[in-house]
Amino acid sequence: MLFGVRLTFMEESSILIGGKAGDGINSAGMVVAHLFNRMGYRVYMYFDYPSLIKGGHNFAIVRAAREEIGAHRSQVDFILALNQDTVDFHGGMVHSSTVVLYDRSKVRAEGIGIDLPQILKEEEAPPVMGNSCIIGAFAKAAGIEWKVLEEVFARQVPKALSLNLKVARRGYETASECCRIGTLGSSPVPVISGNEAIGLGLIHGGLDAYVAYPMTPTSNILHFMAEVAETHDLLVFHPENEIAVIMMALGLGYAGKKAAVGTSGGGFCLMTEGFSLSGMSEVPVVVVLGQRAGPSTGMPTYTAQSDLHFALHAGQGEFPRLVVAPGDAEQAYTWSDLALRLSWKYQVPGVILCDKTLCEGFYSFSRLDAVIPRIDLPTKASPGPGYSRYLFSENGVSPLLFPPSPGTVIKVNGYTHDQAGITTENSEIAALMSEKRQKKGAALASEVSSLNPVVVGGDTGSDMALICWGSPIGVCREVAGSMGLRVVQPVVLSPFPKLVLQDALQGTERQIVVEENAEGQLAMLLARHGIRPHSHIRRYDGRPFAVEELEARIREALA
Repeated sequence: MLFGVRLTFMEESSILIGGKAGDGINSAGMVVAHLFNRMGYRVYMYFDYPSLIKGGHNFAIVRAAREEIGAHRSQVDFILALNQDTVDFHGGMVHSSTVVLYDRSKVRAEGIGIDLPQILKEEEAPPVMGNSCIIGAFAKAAGIEWKVLEEVFARQVPKALSLNLKVARRGYETASECCRIGTLGSSPVPVISGNEAIGLGLIHGGLDAYVAYPMTPTSNILHFMAEVAETHDLLVFHPENEIAVIMMALGLGYAGKKAAVGTSGGGFCLMTEGFSLSGMSEVPVVVVLGQRAGPSTGMPTYTAQSDLHFALHAGQGEFPRLVVAPGDAEQAYTWSDLALRLSWKYQVPGVILCDKTLCEGFYSFSRLDAVIPRIDLPTKASPGPGYSRYLFSENGVSPLLFPPSPGTVIKVNGYTHDQAGITTENSEIAALMSEKRQKKGAALASEVSSLNPVVVGGDTGSDMALICWGSPIGVCREVAGSMGLRVVQPVVLSPFPKLVLQDALQGTERQIVVEENAEGQLAMLLARHGIRPHSHIRRYDGRPFAVEELEARIREALA
């Protein structure tokens, strides 16, 4: 665990910073991520924390590399320890050259000890600034110039900047250089969370209102939307519970406002009747469903992919829906935009199915010029007494009007209704309205198939494929690249792009499904459509796959 100076330039590094809740670990990790970003690296940050306001053990893993990445490794090059748990709990992540920097008043370890309490006392700084001090020590140990760290602090630490810099400088001067992380030629790019990417995508798609009751892991979307609401002329509401959330969103949709809501599995349970109301009334709404480990409360701050079938079947009765599952920040941005536009074009409820790993992970976001496919606007009707909200059409989509429209009654209805929206129990009309909804589903499926709903990467000519969905795309993409495998990711899961997926799998003789649930929910969905992979790799302990772990498990599956 150290030592000897390694004056070699490292083109990939992993840094773990740990402490208790209240030590500012997430913020510290973000400063480290932006430090590498400033030096031209592409970064990914994973944040792990228990459901506690204070205490417990929090840690962030920042990984920096020359190329874009979306997963962490099993070992780290630096450990920044603000408490003893950081050393004790992560011993398995240490390799022969790992450098440990630690608060020597609290931690027993071998490495570079820093007397944080003494420095903070002398600088009259609060305890939370201990993370600034240890980041300064890390920068010196990693051979990073002070001016680079100073620039990053100036951009990322707006509060008490002068004092934070003084404390960081003390840490910098205390440590000694033991390796050198070189600067790359690439320009810095934005570093954003999956939640922020979802929010930006929704806004780009024309969002008018965001409604949510805070629930991990989508809570930060509400905070982000509130911060940008004035700039983007956005309505942001925080009602008293999740039932109020979706009913308010449907009211906004009826009035012509494009609305999205955010929640997790427990909140979506409460929303399902309103979700079904969206299906019957044909008032569109988009639900950001952030998965976490369940059932029930489960582990509120950990990850899972166990709500796929819930999203596919939530709500009573039969009605078409859109379910998209982006896997990284760029996909989250693109498909949040598309989900909102498609939901409104076809007047169906939509779900952006994400998880804690994506929502609270941070990514280099370099596709600022990404071209999002054009989605035509919903058909509009002319106002007048003859307007029928549910007018039959060839593709099942009725022309829209919103109140107030002069001389027009716009009636939406959660009961079975006729074309004018009047309640009926007539069998023929009931059958026609059911067929109308199915036509909408078919039209939606046809358009989805043209929007690249399945992403293919890795060695596209390989006869062995990894099939994954959601956030594991980052680790699958990396492992597939190193092992010469094809990786296939269905981003749209309803309407299921069967033909596109079959085409993506053409020429493969062996398929392995990788997902983070116990029952193999994607594998079951594939089997329903006649696609039966040969092997399954699953993780279901609330944590995401690390690169080396997945590679080892794939080698076992192929043996």
